[in-house]
Amino acid sequence: QVQLLQSGGGLVQPGGSLRLSCAVSGRLLNTYTVGWFRQAPGKEREFVAATSWNGYSIYYADSVKGRFSISREDAQNTVYLQMNSLKSEDTAVYYCAVAPLITNSLKLYDYWGQGTQVTVSS
Repeated sequence: QVQLLQSGGGLVQPGGSLRLSCAVSGRLLNTYTVGWFRQAPGKEREFVAATSWNGYSIYYADSVKGRFSISREDAQNTVYLQMNSLKSEDTAVYYCAVAPLITNSLKLYDYWGQGTQVTVSS
């Protein structure tokens, strides 16, 4: 059984920063990818960032490039999403997920975290 446990999120002012965490446990291939997605009210879930487990391949959505950073801590099987220079349009529920290969396609992610709310507002 694969489990993804998210933490972090909350309310932050525009221009502020937040860090999300995703702890991965269970039986997984050594080559799995961890991705971050988000879903704003009334919108479809969209890709934010992804990292291969060895960190050799990392991808970002154009909307977050230069502001968000994805990283992993091997010892804790945890992947982080550092979000800087946050904007109101970053407000959404953020999800981490696992896929068997590096991809930005939502359909290829098999396991999902519980989601965490990020609200950017003054």
